[in-house]
Formats: sequence, C-alpha cells, structure tokens
Amino acid sequence: MNELELKYGCNPNQKPSRIFMKDGSDLPIKVLCGKPGYINFLDAFNGWQLVKELKAATGLPAAASFKHVSPAGAAVGLPLTDTLAKIYWVEDLGELSPLASAYARARGADRMSSFGDFISLSDTCDVSTAMIIKREVSDGVIAPGYEPGALEILKSKKGGNYNIIEIDPSYTPDPVENKDVFGVTFEQGRNELKIDQTLLQNIVTEKKEIPQQAQIDLMIALITLKYTQSNSVCYAKGGQAIGIGAGQQSRVHCTRLAGQKADNWLLRQCPKVLNLSFVDGIKRADRDNAIDNYIGDEYMDVLSEGAWQRIFKEKPEVFTAEEKRAWLDQMDEVALGSDAFFPFSDNIERAKKSGVKYIAQPGGSVRDDAVIECCNQYGMAMAFTGIRLFHH
Repeated sequence: MNELELKYGCNPNQKPSRIFMKDGSDLPIKVLCGKPGYINFLDAFNGWQLVKELKAATGLPAAASFKHVSPAGAAVGLPLTDTLAKIYWVEDLGELSPLASAYARARGADRMSSFGDFISLSDTCDVSTAMIIKREVSDGVIAPGYEPGALEILKSKKGGNYNIIEIDPSYTPDPVENKDVFGVTFEQGRNELKIDQTLLQNIVTEKKEIPQQAQIDLMIALITLKYTQSNSVCYAKGGQAIGIGAGQQSRVHCTRLAGQKADNWLLRQCPKVLNLSFVDGIKRADRDNAIDNYIGDEYMDVLSEGAWQRIFKEKPEVFTAEEKRAWLDQMDEVALGSDAFFPFSDNIERAKKSGVKYIAQPGGSVRDDAVIECCNQYGMAMAFTGIRLFHH
C-alpha cells in the first residue's frame, strides 16, 4: 500500500489529508485496528525513532509516551521499585515484563501530560504491556509486532476502534528529508547522529566521574531531546526521563518547566502523597489531577470544604512548602540534558534544586566559563557534547 487517506489534517478544516511514499514504494506500516489521524502518525513516527535509538544505545527495551509531537515520557525496561510501581498505578499487576516496565515508567513520569498519549514500543508488544495500555486513556500504539494475546487485548479498547500500528523494523528512510511550509519546500539531511557514550568524554568540570547509570540516563535525556520540539531540556534518573521541558523560547524556562515536572515525580513518592486515601470508584484521571493539585500551589482546589469529600475518604493535611522542600532536598544523582548550550548559569542554579549532578550539553556559549564555574561550585560533572539537537 503506497498511501493512506486520513480523516483530516491537524484540524478538521484541513482537508484533504493523507500519508504516502513519494517514491512509489509501500508504506512501512500496517494499520491493524482503528483509523489513526495526522497527529497520531506524527507522534507514532517520532516516537518509533526515539525508542529504536534508545534500544540501540542501551540494549534494553524502550517505550515512549507522546503528546503533540513531543515525548511526555521515555524510558528503558529496568525493574520497578515497589514505590515506583505504586505511583505508576501498576502495583496490582504483579511482575512486569521489561517492555511493560519501560512503558509504566514512560507513562507514569508525567501522568498529566501522558493522558491521551500515543505509545511507541521498541519491541513486540507482549500481554504484560498490553494490560497496562488497556486501562489507560490513550490514542494508539506503534510497535514492530504484537503477540496474539496482546493484540486481542488492544483491539478491545475504544469499542474496537483503538489505533494499532505495526511498523517494519527494517525500514530505513531516505537520508534527505523535506516538508512544505507556506507552499515552499524545505530540504535537509536527516539527523542521523548516533548518540552513545562517546559524546560524554569531554568533561569540562573539576568533577570528572560520570557513573555508568548516569551515562545511561544522559543518553536517555539526549535521545529524548532529539525528538522533542525545541528549545528543550530533559531530566533523567534511573533509566527514564522524569521531567521534559519542550518548545519554550527561553532556555531557562525549559529548565524550570522540566525541573518542576521532575520535582512532581519525586513528591509523588513522599509517604504523605502515597498514603492519600481516595474515595472508592474515583477515575484514574481524577485521581491524577487531585495529586497534581495537592502537591502544587493550588492545593486548596482539592482541600476546600465540599471539594475534598468528593475525592478523599479523609481530609489530608496540607503538604507545606517546608515539607516539600525537605523531601526534594533528598533528590540526588539526577542527569540533565539540553538540546543547545546553556547561555547563563541560572540554568545550573535551577537544576541544582532538583538534584542534578550530571549534565550533557553542546557547549559553545560565550559564557561557558560562568556555567562551568557554577557546576564546580555544586560538585557537578558536565560534558560538552559538541552537538546541537534542535528538532522542529
């Protein structure tokens, strides 16, 4: 099949819409269920590239949760701790496969952003992974294959209309890509840059050691940024992205946005949050929204009289700013990647508040010395990769 007609483009008024191969060859995908749309395919193809590269760089199964052409989460298949299993709402599923663990991490890091995601999987989707997908609100999934049992589970979603795409893992795109904007065709070489540990060798700080796990986390951050709308910054820890700041015009706003998401990820692990007692039958999305409000500045939205009774069995105590800061101060060993250089040391100051200890960024700013000095002040190790990862 050379082309596939779509319902419409980015918006319902944008017709006609299709995906097709300009060289007349067959599309590298099969739609096994549903009718994916224009944005679904943008998410699917960007996500597939991301997880394929994560698998190649780490040797581990990988998953990504995409929304509006940027990842909300990305991770590799490392086992979950009991605490992570609980905050990702998978503690009742027993032992997970590595691929399922990867998706639980990718989906769970930023559940507010992942709501209604498009999922990308590096490996054949197994039953363990399908069981997680089944109960989440999601637009669809792309993978190189599906176990029969997994396919049966997924086809039952959305009344049989869940979008399931199978991609040919051997497909290699043309090395030159183009797109039309305002009737003008843009052309460029594809970003085929391989991201691996060799990019982390130029350590410019006094601290020179970057442990193996931190190197993996930095690669996860950089590969994630390769497919994130720029400007972008990514915090990573323990085999997954924990905070992604995408599409901000200011670098420090990326750092702040991603840092706040990383902070929320840690705050959700605090016993005060883990022990929240929700009313029976509360929907998953309502529970996620309540937690996000409770740990944020708008906590009275869920603690005011008449509001908390609809959410909690017992009224929680306020999670004070002092309590939150004390919990966040335990954060350590966080990795941070940036798709372009840090122009000011204020980025490092913000990163420190979220436990960042290892940084990878291109370097090349006229203020590199100030950024390095700030890293030295906090005992951080920073590598200059020498490469920029803008994506639009």
